[in-house]
Amino acid sequence: MSLSKIARFATALAGLTALAVGAQAQTPAAGEPIKIGAIVSATGAGAGLGIPERNGLLLAEKDINAKGGIKGRPIKMIIEDDASNPDTALSKANELIFGQKVVALLGPSLTASTVAVGGVTHANKVPQIAFTGIGPAVERERKCVAHVLPPQRLNAQALLEYAKSIRATKVGVLHDAGYGNVVMAELRPLADKYGVKLVAVEKFEIGATDTTTQAAKVKAAQPEAVFVIATSATPFRNVKQIQITQPVIAAIGSSSYEYVNAMGTAADNIAIPEFVVGEDPLPHQKAFVDLYKQAYNSTPKNYEAAAWDAAHIIASALNKAGADATNEKLCEAMKAPYSGVLANYDFSADDMTGIPIGSFVFSKLVGGKYTRTPFRVSQ
Repeated sequence: MSLSKIARFATALAGLTALAVGAQAQTPAAGEPIKIGAIVSATGAGAGLGIPERNGLLLAEKDINAKGGIKGRPIKMIIEDDASNPDTALSKANELIFGQKVVALLGPSLTASTVAVGGVTHANKVPQIAFTGIGPAVERERKCVAHVLPPQRLNAQALLEYAKSIRATKVGVLHDAGYGNVVMAELRPLADKYGVKLVAVEKFEIGATDTTTQAAKVKAAQPEAVFVIATSATPFRNVKQIQITQPVIAAIGSSSYEYVNAMGTAADNIAIPEFVVGEDPLPHQKAFVDLYKQAYNSTPKNYEAAAWDAAHIIASALNKAGADATNEKLCEAMKAPYSGVLANYDFSADDMTGIPIGSFVFSKLVGGKYTRTPFRVSQ
């Protein structure tokens, strides 16, 4: 970590207790650290997710330890980069679980990696909190894998709700072959219920550097709006390049500032169903947003908040079950409601997330900055 970041962290620590309403000053944690593993995509196609997540984890680690840790013991985040590769994520997970003997695993960043790692954590009953929303059917069997992003069915609903609000009944879709595939599997059967006809659906590979061919096919179908479902800036640049003028509605996977900055001038007039608008946070998000800005001199979004929440959720479960609790007891301690920065969760829900559709806020990118719109979905 650079000296400037260390200095900002030191300054930020002075205000950490503001996030604990009514909390008294506590003795910082000491003693044998409790090791928590984390896997993020700090490099590769998913870096726009993994870098913010890593920042959120590091800030949460300092916050938890400044407040006394787990019954006086500090936590130690062991953060690994999977380079946006599921095989690497699986290898890192094995090392963290069996080599480092971590008590829980946070992450990974991408759906395919979450599915791969979930096979190991599920088999060994290791608590896991993924930075993704539940997707493929196999994940519903994994009752010790919680999720801090909405299930992909909910993401699909949010896209359709916004399309309905602007009276778009003919929609084109650009989606990637990973995250986008999973959301599309949920979106297709829902579209008819919303009176939406998908007039063109074009897929591109994860990490593609040019999607103009697919974007041109969507444009040719003359949709009234375009969904972009990806973890990449590329399709947004190409949409602008070929002069698609219809409203663009993006899934939350593209909402990080890492992707927005990579969009360049294309980061304009894009609507996004999401949760954290750092420029205009909801009241319960403001303390986190202020602390993050103080520590990093940048504005946080959903993935920073999701990682912050994940770290605090596992810390809460450890405080409840005890630092030396068995995996099974720690899993059970996780299965409860939790009021986070990103959303209100209920990890006893069938989707191990429990986020309601009403938790979404809807923002719009205007000149590379987010504004929160008045539109909300009723519960």
